[in-house]
Amino acid sequence: MLARQLRVQRAFRASAAAPTLPRATQNVRFLFSPVNQDDHEEHTEHGEPTSEELAEAEPLGKYIHLLKKYNPPIKTGLKGINIVHDPLYNKGTGFPHVERDRLALRGLVPPRRLTVDTQLAKVYQVFSEEPDPLRKSRFLSDLHDRNETLYFRLLIKHMAEMGALPTGPPIVYTPTVGLVCQKFGNLFRRPRGMFFSTRDRSQFGAMVHNWPCDDVEVIVVTDGSRILGLGDLGVNGMGIPIGKLALYTAAGGIDPRKVLPVMLDTGTNNKKFLEDPYYLGVQQPRLTGEAFWSMVDEFMRAVRHRWPKVLVQFEDFSSEHAADVLNAYRLKQLCFNDDIQGTGATVLAGSLSACERVGIPLKDQRIIILGAGSAGLGVATTLLQGMLREGMTADEARSRFYILDQHGLLGESRESLNSGQQYFSRKDLADQTSLVDVIKAVKPTMLMGLSAARGAFTQEAVEEMAKHTEHPIVFPLSNPTSVAECTAEEAYEWTKGKCVFASGSPFDPVMYEGKQYAISQCNNMFIFPGIGLACSVIHATRVTDRMLYSAAKALSQCMSPEEIASGQVFPSVKNIREVSLKVATAVCTTALEDEVAGFVPKIRRGASLESYIASKMYYPSYHALVE
Repeated sequence: MLARQLRVQRAFRASAAAPTLPRATQNVRFLFSPVNQDDHEEHTEHGEPTSEELAEAEPLGKYIHLLKKYNPPIKTGLKGINIVHDPLYNKGTGFPHVERDRLALRGLVPPRRLTVDTQLAKVYQVFSEEPDPLRKSRFLSDLHDRNETLYFRLLIKHMAEMGALPTGPPIVYTPTVGLVCQKFGNLFRRPRGMFFSTRDRSQFGAMVHNWPCDDVEVIVVTDGSRILGLGDLGVNGMGIPIGKLALYTAAGGIDPRKVLPVMLDTGTNNKKFLEDPYYLGVQQPRLTGEAFWSMVDEFMRAVRHRWPKVLVQFEDFSSEHAADVLNAYRLKQLCFNDDIQGTGATVLAGSLSACERVGIPLKDQRIIILGAGSAGLGVATTLLQGMLREGMTADEARSRFYILDQHGLLGESRESLNSGQQYFSRKDLADQTSLVDVIKAVKPTMLMGLSAARGAFTQEAVEEMAKHTEHPIVFPLSNPTSVAECTAEEAYEWTKGKCVFASGSPFDPVMYEGKQYAISQCNNMFIFPGIGLACSVIHATRVTDRMLYSAAKALSQCMSPEEIASGQVFPSVKNIREVSLKVATAVCTTALEDEVAGFVPKIRRGASLESYIASKMYYPSYHALVE
């Protein structure tokens, strides 16, 4: 025994005294050991992107140092194949080798580890090779279901392409999401979000506990009754909340683990779906009256009890219910309606930008709005509030608006108007006066479309408007593209290149008489991610009108001189995360002033509210995982 110990000691002293081999010799893998050294090296990415990656991915470089902080490993409660099947934690071929041992993954994924940049290049190549928007959307959805980190990394890096493609339709949201919703039953592979139906009544309070996250920050809920310009799609409209929340994360920095898409299935009045044997929703006529309100109230109570601080965004409710649902809950809990308030704030931002371009303040504009539904009235109300802030009285501001529906001008004599329509109805012109005749009588400076009526802005109407104003502001805001009131090319041609143009759907740049005009998309994605980020950071108790105005004002000031020179009235989508940060900062500031913030951030000396909010924005990275 003693002899053996002496031999071990001599061997140890000999090895300690041995000269160190050159590094090149050490890298000859089988000289001393058959074990791959890479197998025992932790991934260099410990939960935060490098400075170079962030600088490339988003223009928040001045706040990068705030992200350089220690992030402890994430406890998953999962191991082995269950990790690979969970999109929140799955890294595909990106698991470091020591993590494979720690989580019992060795042998369950291919042996070679690919860096996140290599994975990103690979998936983008496959995405680019897909032949049409629907196939591209299907590919992204599959990636979303496999690996959320890589999915959002792809969205952020290629936001200009995914969110507002200049040479084709955007993939993540409108108009491609409309196609996805129409084919929802055929494309359905894996459930995402929650479905509350008429068959679950009296169970909502228990159902919300089926969702695993205890700190959901944003819910987007729809009843599928008015999906984009496509009408009643029932449960097929679930693609809208999913798409919206993808933008909350990619554009607004909301953690994807803390969002929840919801379908409130109250039935459908779409005859096609009522007879479709493969329709996935409840096949009964829509609830109305007390039955509808009782179901909505049960859902809102359940949500408030489970997640008291959550922001609920109402999305694509019918005009019959949208405003009433918002008004019923906006003072009770944190909520807002994107079709009404989000669209209104976005259009207000574009209008303020356009007013600066033409040199006419908002209070001096004469505005025609084609579309008297929730979106049209929401825009009118928000613009009116903007005029009030410029010193007008309510009656003076209201006199600047002319609202039309499919029948023509809303006149006081019409009996079938709801309260919002009655407020903007006119007594100086006959009810149902046509668009062209209203233009001739009013000589408007702004023409806005939220009607989902393709081609409603005719050549006669636009040319008549151009006769009376030097730079007509033309905003055909309906989407998808198939229901736009006019195209960008038509607007520039009919106004001889004089118009200030923005659209609700994407259009290619227009060349007119040797000058190229960049087309701005008046998209709510410039507003709602920033509102969601602000509410999550300061735990807002409600969304006030002043917060929405602040969001619009901040957005109108986000353009660069180059963007202004090219004819844009909205910033480029590629800068969306920086825009969302500016919007969130303005909203937080106003919420603190309005005393609707449940949490007051403690800003360190030398820092700012903006830098504090930037530090809270989610960035998709592979974090170290433990069971």
